Amino acid sequence: MPIVSRPSESLPLLLKKTGLWRASHLDCEFNQGTATGYDILDQHLPGAGWPTAGITELLFDQAGIGELRLLAPALASLSQQQGRWQLWVSPPHLPYAPALAQAGIDLGAVLIVRPTTVNDSLWVMEQALGSQSCSAVLAWPQNIHDKHIRRLQVASKAGHCLGVLFRHSQAAHQSSPAELRLQLTGQRATPLKERSSIGIQVLKRRGGWSSEPFTLDFHDQLNQVTPDFSEMIVRNPPPLEPELAFIEQSRHLYADERQQQ
Repeated sequence: MPIVSRPSESLPLLLKKTGLWRASHLDCEFNQGTATGYDILDQHLPGAGWPTAGITELLFDQAGIGELRLLAPALASLSQQQGRWQLWVSPPHLPYAPALAQAGIDLGAVLIVRPTTVNDSLWVMEQALGSQSCSAVLAWPQNIHDKHIRRLQVASKAGHCLGVLFRHSQAAHQSSPAELRLQLTGQRATPLKERSSIGIQVLKRRGGWSSEPFTLDFHDQLNQVTPDFSEMIVRNPPPLEPELAFIEQSRHLYADERQQQ
């Protein structure tokens, strides 16, 4: 007579198969993440950090509520990877170099590009994400659809690159293939106290349901106050590495070909 294992014994084996997770628990086994630098946020994310292979969406009503302070510790850590860049695509404000440096971000690894068209922006993002020459790609797209995000997701996984899209909260009601989606809410500052916290709700995460809203206090999570990134600038970026130089050259050739058609 065959031996039948107990359900309680076979369930853990079943859960080890990729794609299966217990609804009451957050699945972290099949996800690799880059620590955010904030314990309370890591506890809500699969892999205990930002997805290093996949697109993250940060959604908010107004820029400057702390969305970049949220990323600063991870960007600082990733900027130490030798030979890898951090590409900022069409940021709404000029990055402020002293604030980036104070946060521990290596300015020599930061590149800023401002493509003139939406198609060029998407093309640059996709090429950079998949180039394996970038540790992170941050982008503020004006118009982006599911099919575009899906392509960026594939490129991010191929290049093992953190990809972050900053989008308006209106997009929260739209479906998205992004790996992770966070709704951010600014906390009101008082005349005697600067804004030092941010409201967060996980709208989508792989291996788990959405979360209840929670508050992250920057002062409680870090030994020192992270800089305010309301204004940002990086002057005199270094020359492009061969891989990204090829991307930039190819983009111009691609644009010329389109104009001739």
